[in-house]
Amino acid sequence: MDKILIHGGRPLSGSIKISGSKNSALPILAATLLTREPCILHRVPDLSDTHYMLQILTHLGAQVERASGTVTVTSDTIESIAPYDVVRKMRASVCVLGPLLGRCKEATVSMPGGCVIGDRPIDLHLKGFEALGAAVRVENGNVKVFAPKLVGAVISLTGKFGPTVLGTDNVMMAAVLADGITVIEGAATEPEVVDLADFLNKMGAKIEGAGTRRLIIEGVKELHGAEHDIIPDRIEAGTFLVAGAICGQGVTVKRVVRDHVSSVTDALIACGYQIQWGENSITVSPNGAAKPLEIATEPYPGFPTDMQAQMCALLSTTDGISVITENIFPQRYMHVAELKRMGAHVQLEGATAVIQGVERLFGAPVMASDLRASAALVLAGLKAEGRTEVSRVYHIDRGYEHLDEKLSELGAHIERLKE
Repeated sequence: MDKILIHGGRPLSGSIKISGSKNSALPILAATLLTREPCILHRVPDLSDTHYMLQILTHLGAQVERASGTVTVTSDTIESIAPYDVVRKMRASVCVLGPLLGRCKEATVSMPGGCVIGDRPIDLHLKGFEALGAAVRVENGNVKVFAPKLVGAVISLTGKFGPTVLGTDNVMMAAVLADGITVIEGAATEPEVVDLADFLNKMGAKIEGAGTRRLIIEGVKELHGAEHDIIPDRIEAGTFLVAGAICGQGVTVKRVVRDHVSSVTDALIACGYQIQWGENSITVSPNGAAKPLEIATEPYPGFPTDMQAQMCALLSTTDGISVITENIFPQRYMHVAELKRMGAHVQLEGATAVIQGVERLFGAPVMASDLRASAALVLAGLKAEGRTEVSRVYHIDRGYEHLDEKLSELGAHIERLKE
């Protein structure tokens, strides 16, 4: 098991290129199950999560070829059963349910495991499948869905904490091969949902309204192969922008879509950082004394829950009192205890973190608990005095392509070691 060792206090400068989006790549890879023909995907990030998804596709019978960031998937003959030992490592594996149901009219997929950031049920996914005419059973830890045929319906996917991204993906993938028209109300509007819809339309699907709360899907008889470029990862871009704010002298992220990260750049501007936009690039620079901030996580286009931990790291050394409210996953504060070990002053009040900025952080051994918490601890280590050891960095490898190498390119003193 690896750990990351950071010698803090080194200023960051220069530029890095953002990788393809993990949260786009996973459902798009699953969507290749909807056709017998080859699908070619470019800029698939080199992550443990994408590796797991490719293993799942292979187990289901797909032929997978990978060359650098390009993946070719041919799903000529597939199985409809994904057991626990195949899907247990990644919650997003549940997104094979929709395409398997759409193509095979049945699927058995083991329930995804628990998540340290809180309960993330799939009830809305199953509600959507039932609305399309599928029977749903949950038994022995498996989800079984089956239907003689799928029929279009009007479906609401708004949940307790807002729209469900994976649920929207899953129901959309099942509905593209249903008879008639499906209307998804309360759909997620994230760029990753739009990217999936764009890919499905390239395959011959008829989807309108992607990026709005109302999706209209006209079912087709079959889909064909397609070629597609995965969009840039907006959370990786946001993480590097925050890294530039924490200890940068001018950091530029390239291959980024400005609108996708506007809530993050707005927050940084409100904190007093200078943001400059170029063609497909954004630069963050210090601009005098940083100011405290009050933000709340919201569904897109609001401030993303996946950037909450990184902002905690930034605001922990911002003079004054900052307040972050987590509206998506109220329990998503596992990083706070570790930041406190480094000298941060953070008080949790339910789903709200009250942060009293301190003059400096101090390096310490800390333990990663989830993907974004891992990134926050690395960012804090860049700022801290002395040496920070981040353990259990397999969490980082789930969602950041070569994070330590990219930070080194910007001037960080960071290395990966075997524990």
